[in-house]
Amino acid sequence: MDTRILELKHATRDLPGGGFVLVLNTGAVITPEAEAMLQALHSRSVGGIREHLKTLAEKGPEKFMQSFYVGYGHKSIGDCGTGTIFIEGVSMLVAKAIQDWLLYSGQEASTRYIDFSTQKFVDPIGSSDSAFVLEEWRKFYLAAQEPVRIHLRECFPRNKGEDEKAYEKAINARSFDILRGFLPAGASTNLSWHSNLRQAADHLALLRHHSLKEVREVADAMGEALKEAYPSSFGHKRYEDTEAYDQFWMESKYYFLGERFPNGTPLIAASRGPWITRDTIDKTLLESEYRRFLEKRPPKTELPKQMAEAGTMQFEFLLDFGSFRDIQRQRSVIQRMPLINPRFGMHPWYFDSLPKEAAVVARGLVQRQLDLIAGFWSEAPLVGKFKCSREILQYYYPMGMCVPCRLTGDLPALVYVTELRAQAVVHPTLHEVALVIADELLERFGYLGLKLYVDREKGRFDVKRGLQDITRKD
Repeated sequence: MDTRILELKHATRDLPGGGFVLVLNTGAVITPEAEAMLQALHSRSVGGIREHLKTLAEKGPEKFMQSFYVGYGHKSIGDCGTGTIFIEGVSMLVAKAIQDWLLYSGQEASTRYIDFSTQKFVDPIGSSDSAFVLEEWRKFYLAAQEPVRIHLRECFPRNKGEDEKAYEKAINARSFDILRGFLPAGASTNLSWHSNLRQAADHLALLRHHSLKEVREVADAMGEALKEAYPSSFGHKRYEDTEAYDQFWMESKYYFLGERFPNGTPLIAASRGPWITRDTIDKTLLESEYRRFLEKRPPKTELPKQMAEAGTMQFEFLLDFGSFRDIQRQRSVIQRMPLINPRFGMHPWYFDSLPKEAAVVARGLVQRQLDLIAGFWSEAPLVGKFKCSREILQYYYPMGMCVPCRLTGDLPALVYVTELRAQAVVHPTLHEVALVIADELLERFGYLGLKLYVDREKGRFDVKRGLQDITRKD
Protein backbone atom coordinates (compact mmCIF):
# COMPACT_ATOMS: atom_id res chain seq x y z
CA MET A 1 0.00 0.00 0.00
CA ASP A 2 1.22 3.46 -0.87
CA THR A 3 0.63 5.28 2.42
CA ARG A 4 1.51 8.60 0.77
CA ILE A 5 -1.95 8.53 -0.84
CA LEU A 6 -3.61 8.27 2.57
CA GLU A 7 -1.49 11.13 3.91
CA LEU A 8 -2.54 13.62 1.26
CA LYS A 9 -4.44 16.63 2.55
CA HIS A 10 -7.49 17.49 0.47
CA ALA A 11 -9.46 20.73 0.63
CA THR A 12 -12.97 19.88 1.84
CA ARG A 13 -16.14 21.72 2.79
CA ASP A 14 -19.17 20.15 4.46
CA LEU A 15 -22.60 20.83 2.95
CA PRO A 16 -25.64 21.77 5.03
CA GLY A 17 -27.53 18.67 3.90
CA GLY A 18 -24.84 16.27 5.11
CA GLY A 19 -22.78 15.84 1.92
CA PHE A 20 -19.46 17.43 1.19
CA VAL A 21 -17.20 18.88 -1.50
CA LEU A 22 -13.58 17.68 -1.88
CA VAL A 23 -10.95 19.22 -4.13
CA LEU A 24 -8.44 16.47 -4.84
CA ASN A 25 -4.78 17.02 -3.97
CA THR A 26 -2.74 14.77 -6.27
CA GLY A 27 0.43 15.33 -4.27
CA ALA A 28 2.27 16.65 -7.30
CA VAL A 29 5.25 18.89 -6.61
CA ILE A 30 4.28 21.01 -9.59
CA THR A 31 0.77 22.10 -8.74
CA PRO A 32 -1.90 23.09 -11.27
CA GLU A 33 -1.18 26.74 -10.52
CA ALA A 34 2.53 26.17 -11.06
CA GLU A 35 1.81 24.31 -14.28
CA ALA A 36 -0.30 27.23 -15.49
CA MET A 37 2.50 29.65 -14.62
CA LEU A 38 5.04 27.60 -16.56
CA GLN A 39 2.89 27.64 -19.68
CA ALA A 40 2.29 31.37 -19.35
CA LEU A 41 6.03 32.01 -19.06
CA HIS A 42 6.53 29.85 -22.12
CA SER A 43 4.34 32.24 -24.10
CA ARG A 44 6.45 35.27 -23.19
CA SER A 45 10.00 33.96 -23.34
CA VAL A 46 12.10 31.67 -25.54
CA GLY A 47 14.42 30.83 -22.66
CA GLY A 48 13.02 27.31 -22.51
CA ILE A 49 11.20 25.21 -19.95
CA ARG A 50 14.35 24.53 -17.88
CA GLU A 51 14.79 28.24 -17.24
CA HIS A 52 11.12 28.57 -16.40
CA LEU A 53 11.42 25.72 -13.89
CA LYS A 54 14.25 27.60 -12.20
CA THR A 55 12.07 30.69 -12.01
CA LEU A 56 9.27 28.60 -10.55
CA ALA A 57 11.59 27.10 -7.91
CA GLU A 58 12.93 30.51 -6.95
CA LYS A 59 9.72 32.56 -6.90
CA GLY A 60 6.82 30.11 -6.74
CA PRO A 61 3.53 30.51 -8.61
CA GLU A 62 1.55 32.41 -5.98
CA LYS A 63 2.28 36.03 -6.81
CA PHE A 64 2.45 35.28 -10.53
CA MET A 65 -1.04 33.76 -10.65
CA GLN A 66 -2.49 36.41 -8.35
CA SER A 67 -1.12 39.16 -10.55
CA PHE A 68 -1.60 37.91 -14.07
CA TYR A 69 -4.56 35.49 -13.90
CA VAL A 70 -6.72 37.08 -11.21
CA GLY A 71 -5.41 40.63 -11.12
CA TYR A 72 -4.92 41.48 -14.79
CA GLY A 73 -7.56 39.07 -16.09
CA HIS A 74 -5.41 36.97 -18.42
CA LYS A 75 -8.04 34.24 -18.44
CA SER A 76 -6.18 31.94 -20.82
CA ILE A 77 -3.61 31.34 -18.06
CA GLY A 78 -6.37 29.69 -16.01
CA ASP A 79 -6.96 27.27 -18.89
CA CYS A 80 -3.52 25.77 -18.31
CA GLY A 81 -4.06 24.35 -14.83
CA THR A 82 -6.68 21.77 -13.88
CA GLY A 83 -8.19 20.29 -10.75
CA THR A 84 -10.76 17.65 -9.82
CA ILE A 85 -13.66 18.18 -7.44
CA PHE A 86 -15.68 15.34 -5.93
CA ILE A 87 -19.21 16.25 -4.83
CA GLU A 88 -21.15 13.78 -2.69
CA GLY A 89 -24.58 13.60 -1.12
CA VAL A 90 -26.30 16.11 -3.42
CA SER A 91 -29.56 15.81 -5.35
CA MET A 92 -29.84 14.89 -9.01
CA LEU A 93 -30.79 18.53 -9.58
CA VAL A 94 -27.42 19.74 -8.28
CA ALA A 95 -25.61 17.23 -10.49
CA LYS A 96 -27.48 18.50 -13.55
CA ALA A 97 -26.71 22.13 -12.68
CA ILE A 98 -22.98 21.40 -12.39
CA GLN A 99 -23.04 19.41 -15.63
CA ASP A 100 -24.93 22.17 -17.45
CA TRP A 101 -21.72 23.57 -18.89
CA LEU A 102 -20.40 23.04 -22.42
CA LEU A 103 -16.90 22.21 -21.16
CA TYR A 104 -17.96 19.95 -18.28
CA SER A 105 -15.85 16.84 -17.80
CA GLY A 106 -16.56 14.31 -15.09
CA GLN A 107 -18.58 11.32 -13.98
CA GLU A 108 -21.78 10.69 -12.02
CA ALA A 109 -23.15 7.72 -10.08
CA SER A 110 -25.11 5.50 -12.48
CA THR A 111 -28.72 4.63 -11.73
CA ARG A 112 -28.22 1.64 -14.05
CA TYR A 113 -25.52 -0.08 -12.00
CA ILE A 114 -26.10 1.23 -8.46
CA ASP A 115 -29.00 0.34 -6.18
CA PHE A 116 -30.34 3.70 -4.99
CA SER A 117 -32.64 2.23 -2.32
CA THR A 118 -30.40 3.38 0.54
CA GLN A 119 -29.51 6.81 -0.88
CA LYS A 120 -30.63 9.85 1.05
CA PHE A 121 -33.47 11.80 -0.57
CA VAL A 122 -32.94 15.56 -0.32
CA ASP A 123 -36.05 17.17 1.22
CA PRO A 124 -35.87 21.00 1.07
CA ILE A 125 -39.43 21.42 2.43
CA GLY A 126 -38.64 19.28 5.45
CA SER A 127 -42.22 18.54 6.50
CA SER A 128 -43.83 15.23 7.44
CA ASP A 129 -45.90 15.46 4.25
CA SER A 130 -42.87 15.95 1.98
CA ALA A 131 -40.97 13.19 3.78
CA PHE A 132 -43.96 10.89 3.23
CA VAL A 133 -43.92 11.54 -0.53
CA LEU A 134 -40.22 10.75 -0.79
CA GLU A 135 -40.49 7.56 1.25
CA GLU A 136 -43.45 6.35 -0.83
CA TRP A 137 -41.17 6.47 -3.88
CA ARG A 138 -38.53 4.53 -1.97
CA LYS A 139 -41.02 1.88 -0.83
CA PHE A 140 -42.15 1.21 -4.39
CA TYR A 141 -38.56 1.17 -5.70
CA LEU A 142 -37.65 -1.46 -3.11
CA ALA A 143 -40.78 -3.59 -3.38
CA ALA A 144 -40.72 -3.77 -7.19
CA GLN A 145 -37.11 -4.82 -7.67
CA GLU A 146 -37.45 -8.59 -7.43
CA PRO A 147 -40.81 -8.82 -9.29
CA VAL A 148 -39.30 -6.77 -12.12
CA ARG A 149 -36.25 -9.05 -12.33
CA ILE A 150 -38.48 -12.14 -12.46
CA HIS A 151 -40.58 -10.49 -15.16
CA LEU A 152 -37.49 -9.62 -17.20
CA ARG A 153 -36.12 -13.17 -17.03
CA GLU A 154 -39.45 -14.38 -18.41
CA CYS A 155 -39.48 -11.78 -21.19
CA PHE A 156 -35.79 -12.15 -22.08
CA PRO A 157 -34.58 -15.68 -21.26
CA ARG A 158 -30.86 -16.30 -21.39
CA ASN A 159 -29.71 -17.48 -24.79
CA LYS A 160 -27.47 -20.45 -25.28
CA GLY A 161 -23.83 -19.47 -24.95
CA GLU A 162 -24.48 -16.26 -23.02
CA ASP A 163 -22.43 -15.88 -19.85
CA GLU A 164 -24.71 -16.29 -16.83
CA LYS A 165 -22.95 -13.64 -14.75
CA ALA A 166 -23.11 -11.08 -17.57
CA TYR A 167 -26.76 -12.01 -18.20
CA GLU A 168 -27.72 -11.43 -14.56
CA LYS A 169 -25.90 -8.11 -14.52
CA ALA A 170 -27.81 -7.15 -17.67
CA ILE A 171 -31.09 -8.13 -15.99
CA ASN A 172 -30.18 -5.97 -12.99
CA ALA A 173 -29.23 -3.07 -15.25
CA ARG A 174 -32.54 -3.31 -17.12
CA SER A 175 -34.49 -3.47 -13.85
CA PHE A 176 -32.72 -0.36 -12.59
CA ASP A 177 -33.43 1.30 -15.95
CA ILE A 178 -37.13 0.71 -15.31
CA LEU A 179 -37.27 1.55 -11.63
CA ARG A 180 -35.17 4.70 -11.85
CA GLY A 181 -38.33 6.26 -13.30
CA PHE A 182 -39.84 6.06 -9.81
CA LEU A 183 -36.88 7.62 -7.99
CA PRO A 184 -37.45 11.27 -7.07
CA ALA A 185 -35.18 13.90 -8.59
CA GLY A 186 -34.24 14.70 -5.00
CA ALA A 187 -32.45 11.34 -4.69
CA SER A 188 -28.86 12.03 -3.70
CA THR A 189 -25.99 11.14 -5.97
CA ASN A 190 -22.22 11.55 -6.24
CA LEU A 191 -20.34 13.17 -9.08
CA SER A 192 -16.93 14.49 -10.05
CA TRP A 193 -15.99 17.61 -11.97
CA HIS A 194 -12.61 17.89 -13.67
CA SER A 195 -12.03 21.42 -14.84
CA ASN A 196 -9.37 23.91 -15.67
CA LEU A 197 -9.15 26.79 -13.22
CA ARG A 198 -10.71 29.33 -15.55
CA GLN A 199 -13.79 27.27 -16.36
CA ALA A 200 -14.35 26.42 -12.71
CA ALA A 201 -14.36 30.10 -11.78
CA ASP A 202 -16.62 31.04 -14.71
CA HIS A 203 -19.18 28.32 -13.99
CA LEU A 204 -19.27 29.00 -10.26
CA ALA A 205 -20.03 32.64 -11.08
CA LEU A 206 -23.36 31.43 -12.53
CA LEU A 207 -24.12 28.62 -10.10
CA ARG A 208 -24.08 31.02 -7.17
CA HIS A 209 -27.16 32.68 -8.73
CA HIS A 210 -29.10 29.45 -9.28
CA SER A 211 -32.75 29.44 -8.16
CA LEU A 212 -32.20 26.35 -5.97
CA LYS A 213 -30.69 27.03 -2.56
CA GLU A 214 -28.94 23.64 -2.58
CA VAL A 215 -27.10 24.54 -5.80
CA ARG A 216 -26.04 27.90 -4.37
CA GLU A 217 -24.74 26.24 -1.21
CA VAL A 218 -22.75 23.68 -3.20
CA ALA A 219 -21.35 26.46 -5.41
CA ASP A 220 -20.25 28.41 -2.34
CA ALA A 221 -18.64 25.31 -0.83
CA MET A 222 -16.80 24.52 -4.05
CA GLY A 223 -15.62 28.12 -4.33
CA GLU A 224 -14.25 28.10 -0.77
CA ALA A 225 -12.54 24.74 -1.20
CA LEU A 226 -11.03 25.78 -4.53
CA LYS A 227 -9.72 29.00 -2.99
CA GLU A 228 -8.07 26.97 -0.25
CA ALA A 229 -6.56 24.53 -2.75
CA TYR A 230 -5.53 27.22 -5.27
CA PRO A 231 -5.38 30.45 -3.28
CA SER A 232 -3.89 32.51 -6.09
CA SER A 233 -6.51 31.56 -8.68
CA PHE A 234 -9.86 32.17 -6.99
CA GLY A 235 -9.77 35.72 -5.72
CA HIS A 236 -11.50 37.29 -8.71
CA LYS A 237 -13.10 40.66 -8.13
CA ARG A 238 -16.89 40.66 -8.38
CA TYR A 239 -18.55 43.44 -10.33
CA GLU A 240 -21.99 44.50 -9.14
CA ASP A 241 -23.45 44.99 -12.62
CA THR A 242 -22.18 41.60 -13.79
CA GLU A 243 -23.57 39.84 -10.71
CA ALA A 244 -26.94 41.53 -11.22
CA TYR A 245 -27.03 40.55 -14.89
CA ASP A 246 -26.16 36.90 -14.16
CA GLN A 247 -28.82 36.77 -11.47
CA PHE A 248 -31.37 38.32 -13.85
CA TRP A 249 -31.00 35.78 -16.62
CA MET A 250 -30.53 32.79 -14.32
CA GLU A 251 -33.79 33.64 -12.57
CA SER A 252 -35.79 34.52 -15.70
CA LYS A 253 -34.62 32.20 -18.47
CA TYR A 254 -32.54 29.38 -17.03
CA TYR A 255 -35.28 26.74 -17.14
CA PHE A 256 -36.87 25.69 -20.42
CA LEU A 257 -40.64 25.36 -20.01
CA GLY A 258 -41.65 24.17 -23.48
CA GLU A 259 -44.67 26.46 -23.76
CA ARG A 260 -45.30 25.38 -27.36
CA PHE A 261 -45.47 21.68 -26.47
CA PRO A 262 -48.86 19.94 -26.47
CA ASN A 263 -50.09 18.72 -23.11
CA GLY A 264 -50.14 14.98 -22.66
CA THR A 265 -51.43 13.06 -19.63
CA PRO A 266 -50.89 10.30 -20.50
CA LEU A 267 -48.66 10.98 -23.46
CA ILE A 268 -49.33 9.55 -26.87
CA ALA A 269 -46.40 8.68 -29.12
CA ALA A 270 -47.27 11.31 -31.73
CA SER A 271 -47.06 14.14 -29.20
CA ARG A 272 -43.55 13.49 -27.98
CA GLY A 273 -41.57 14.67 -31.01
CA PRO A 274 -38.80 15.31 -31.85
CA TRP A 275 -39.75 18.28 -33.99
CA ILE A 276 -37.32 20.35 -36.03
CA THR A 277 -37.80 23.93 -34.87
CA ARG A 278 -34.92 25.47 -36.82
CA ASP A 279 -32.64 24.44 -39.69
CA THR A 280 -29.93 26.85 -40.82
CA ILE A 281 -27.58 24.25 -42.30
CA ASP A 282 -26.33 25.38 -45.69
CA LYS A 283 -26.92 22.44 -48.04
CA THR A 284 -25.18 24.23 -50.90
CA LEU A 285 -21.99 24.42 -48.82
CA LEU A 286 -22.31 20.76 -47.89
CA GLU A 287 -22.75 19.86 -51.56
CA SER A 288 -19.82 21.91 -52.83
CA GLU A 289 -17.23 21.25 -50.12
CA TYR A 290 -18.22 18.36 -47.88
CA ARG A 291 -20.15 15.80 -49.91
CA ARG A 292 -17.22 13.37 -50.09
CA PHE A 293 -16.70 13.76 -46.33
CA LEU A 294 -20.27 12.54 -45.82
CA GLU A 295 -20.02 9.74 -48.37
CA LYS A 296 -16.68 8.30 -47.24
CA ARG A 297 -17.15 8.38 -43.44
CA PRO A 298 -16.77 4.86 -41.96
CA PRO A 299 -18.37 3.59 -38.72
CA LYS A 300 -17.05 4.86 -35.37
CA THR A 301 -15.61 7.96 -37.03
CA GLU A 302 -16.61 11.56 -36.42
CA LEU A 303 -17.25 14.10 -39.15
CA PRO A 304 -14.62 16.87 -39.38
CA LYS A 305 -15.36 19.69 -36.93
CA GLN A 306 -14.88 22.29 -39.66
CA MET A 307 -18.22 21.19 -41.11
CA ALA A 308 -19.84 23.11 -38.25
CA GLU A 309 -19.46 26.21 -40.43
CA ALA A 310 -22.42 24.98 -42.48
CA GLY A 311 -24.84 25.96 -39.69
CA THR A 312 -27.04 24.39 -37.02
CA MET A 313 -30.31 22.56 -36.49
CA GLN A 314 -32.60 22.66 -33.47
CA PHE A 315 -34.83 19.87 -32.18
CA GLU A 316 -37.49 19.96 -29.49
CA PHE A 317 -38.94 16.83 -27.91
CA LEU A 318 -40.38 15.35 -24.75
CA LEU A 319 -38.25 12.89 -22.84
CA ASP A 320 -38.32 11.53 -19.31
CA PHE A 321 -35.98 13.33 -16.94
CA GLY A 322 -34.04 10.12 -16.28
CA SER A 323 -33.05 9.90 -19.93
CA PHE A 324 -32.50 13.64 -20.16
CA ARG A 325 -29.78 13.06 -17.56
CA ASP A 326 -28.08 10.75 -20.05
CA ILE A 327 -28.20 12.98 -23.11
CA GLN A 328 -27.47 16.19 -21.19
CA ARG A 329 -23.88 15.09 -20.66
CA GLN A 330 -23.25 15.38 -24.41
CA ARG A 331 -21.30 18.63 -24.52
CA SER A 332 -21.00 18.84 -28.31
CA VAL A 333 -24.56 20.23 -28.52
CA ILE A 334 -26.36 23.03 -26.68
CA GLN A 335 -29.24 21.91 -24.49
CA ARG A 336 -31.63 23.87 -22.31
CA MET A 337 -32.30 22.76 -18.75
CA PRO A 338 -35.94 21.65 -18.46
CA LEU A 339 -38.14 22.28 -15.44
CA ILE A 340 -39.57 19.04 -14.05
CA ASN A 341 -43.32 19.43 -13.71
CA PRO A 342 -46.45 17.26 -14.07
CA ARG A 343 -47.76 18.92 -17.24
CA PHE A 344 -46.60 16.16 -19.62
CA GLY A 345 -47.19 13.17 -17.40
CA MET A 346 -45.13 10.07 -16.71
CA HIS A 347 -43.45 8.46 -19.71
CA PRO A 348 -45.60 5.37 -20.48
CA TRP A 349 -42.53 3.17 -21.05
CA TYR A 350 -42.01 2.90 -17.29
CA PHE A 351 -45.52 1.53 -16.73
CA ASP A 352 -45.41 -0.69 -19.80
CA SER A 353 -42.14 -2.30 -18.64
CA LEU A 354 -43.52 -3.44 -15.28
CA PRO A 355 -45.34 -6.71 -14.54
CA LYS A 356 -49.11 -6.17 -14.82
CA GLU A 357 -49.75 -6.17 -11.08
CA ALA A 358 -46.89 -3.75 -10.39
CA ALA A 359 -48.03 -1.49 -13.24
CA VAL A 360 -51.49 -1.13 -11.65
CA VAL A 361 -49.89 -0.27 -8.31
CA ALA A 362 -47.48 2.17 -10.00
CA ARG A 363 -50.21 4.07 -11.84
CA GLY A 364 -52.18 4.53 -8.65
CA LEU A 365 -49.07 5.55 -6.74
CA VAL A 366 -48.03 8.16 -9.30
CA GLN A 367 -51.47 9.77 -9.34
CA ARG A 368 -51.66 9.91 -5.53
CA GLN A 369 -48.14 11.30 -5.30
CA LEU A 370 -48.77 14.00 -7.91
CA ASP A 371 -51.89 15.09 -6.03
CA LEU A 372 -49.90 15.36 -2.80
CA ILE A 373 -47.07 17.29 -4.47
CA ALA A 374 -49.58 19.70 -6.02
CA GLY A 375 -50.61 20.62 -2.48
CA PHE A 376 -47.09 21.89 -1.72
CA TRP A 377 -47.11 24.52 -4.46
CA SER A 378 -47.72 28.24 -4.27
CA GLU A 379 -47.14 30.95 -6.86
CA ALA A 380 -45.91 33.15 -4.04
CA PRO A 381 -42.98 31.43 -2.25
CA LEU A 382 -43.27 30.94 1.50
CA VAL A 383 -47.06 31.29 1.56
CA GLY A 384 -48.52 28.91 4.08
CA LYS A 385 -46.78 26.27 6.17
CA PHE A 386 -45.48 24.04 3.39
CA LYS A 387 -46.03 26.08 0.23
CA CYS A 388 -43.05 26.40 -2.08
CA SER A 389 -41.99 27.38 -5.58
CA ARG A 390 -42.26 25.21 -8.68
CA GLU A 391 -38.45 24.95 -8.72
CA ILE A 392 -38.48 23.30 -5.28
CA LEU A 393 -41.25 20.89 -6.31
CA GLN A 394 -38.78 19.28 -8.71
CA TYR A 395 -37.22 17.39 -5.79
CA TYR A 396 -40.41 15.37 -5.32
CA TYR A 397 -41.32 14.41 -8.89
CA PRO A 398 -40.18 11.01 -10.17
CA MET A 399 -37.49 10.89 -12.85
CA GLY A 400 -39.92 9.14 -15.19
CA MET A 401 -41.80 12.42 -15.65
CA CYS A 402 -41.53 13.81 -19.17
CA VAL A 403 -39.78 17.14 -19.56
CA PRO A 404 -39.51 19.49 -22.55
CA CYS A 405 -36.10 19.35 -24.22
CA ARG A 406 -34.44 21.67 -26.73
CA LEU A 407 -31.24 20.54 -28.44
CA THR A 408 -29.22 22.62 -30.90
CA GLY A 409 -26.12 21.53 -32.77
CA ASP A 410 -24.13 21.55 -35.97
CA LEU A 411 -24.13 18.51 -38.25
CA PRO A 412 -20.95 16.84 -36.88
CA ALA A 413 -22.26 17.24 -33.33
CA LEU A 414 -25.75 15.96 -34.18
CA VAL A 415 -24.36 12.94 -36.00
CA TYR A 416 -22.09 12.11 -33.06
CA VAL A 417 -24.84 12.38 -30.43
CA THR A 418 -27.39 10.53 -32.57
CA GLU A 419 -25.13 7.57 -33.31
CA LEU A 420 -23.99 7.37 -29.69
CA ARG A 421 -27.55 7.31 -28.34
CA ALA A 422 -29.30 5.27 -31.05
CA GLN A 423 -27.90 1.96 -29.80
CA ALA A 424 -29.47 -1.02 -28.03
CA VAL A 425 -27.39 -0.53 -24.87
CA VAL A 426 -28.90 2.96 -24.44
CA HIS A 427 -32.03 3.46 -22.34
CA PRO A 428 -35.03 2.64 -24.60
CA THR A 429 -36.77 6.02 -24.19
CA LEU A 430 -33.66 7.89 -25.32
CA HIS A 431 -32.93 5.31 -28.05
CA GLU A 432 -36.38 6.03 -29.50
CA VAL A 433 -35.77 9.79 -29.62
CA ALA A 434 -32.33 9.33 -31.17
CA LEU A 435 -33.80 7.17 -33.95
CA VAL A 436 -36.36 9.84 -34.84
CA ILE A 437 -33.59 12.45 -35.02
CA ALA A 438 -31.59 10.03 -37.17
CA ASP A 439 -34.50 9.71 -39.61
CA GLU A 440 -34.85 13.50 -39.82
CA LEU A 441 -31.14 13.90 -40.55
CA LEU A 442 -31.21 11.22 -43.23
CA GLU A 443 -34.28 12.74 -44.86
CA ARG A 444 -32.58 16.14 -45.11
CA PHE A 445 -28.99 15.13 -45.84
CA GLY A 446 -29.08 11.53 -47.05
CA TYR A 447 -29.07 12.65 -50.70
CA LEU A 448 -25.76 14.41 -49.97
CA GLY A 449 -24.17 11.16 -48.83
CA LEU A 450 -24.88 11.20 -45.09
CA LYS A 451 -24.86 7.72 -43.53
CA LEU A 452 -25.79 6.95 -39.93
CA TYR A 453 -24.68 3.84 -38.08
CA VAL A 454 -27.54 3.17 -35.66
CA ASP A 455 -29.32 0.18 -34.14
CA ARG A 456 -32.97 0.25 -35.27
CA GLU A 457 -34.25 -2.61 -33.12
CA LYS A 458 -36.13 -0.66 -30.43
CA GLY A 459 -36.22 -2.03 -26.91
CA ARG A 460 -33.95 -4.97 -27.68
CA PHE A 461 -32.51 -6.61 -24.59
CA ASP A 462 -28.74 -6.74 -24.96
CA VAL A 463 -26.57 -8.78 -22.60
CA LYS A 464 -23.81 -6.23 -23.27
CA ARG A 465 -25.56 -4.07 -20.69
CA GLY A 466 -23.99 -6.37 -18.12
CA LEU A 467 -20.49 -5.77 -19.46
CA GLN A 468 -20.46 -1.96 -19.24
CA ASP A 469 -20.04 -1.76 -15.49
CA ILE A 470 -16.75 -0.89 -13.80
CA THR A 471 -15.95 -3.55 -11.21
CA ARG A 472 -13.13 -4.09 -8.79
CA LYS A 473 -10.82 -7.05 -9.34
CA ASP A 474 -9.49 -8.50 -6.08
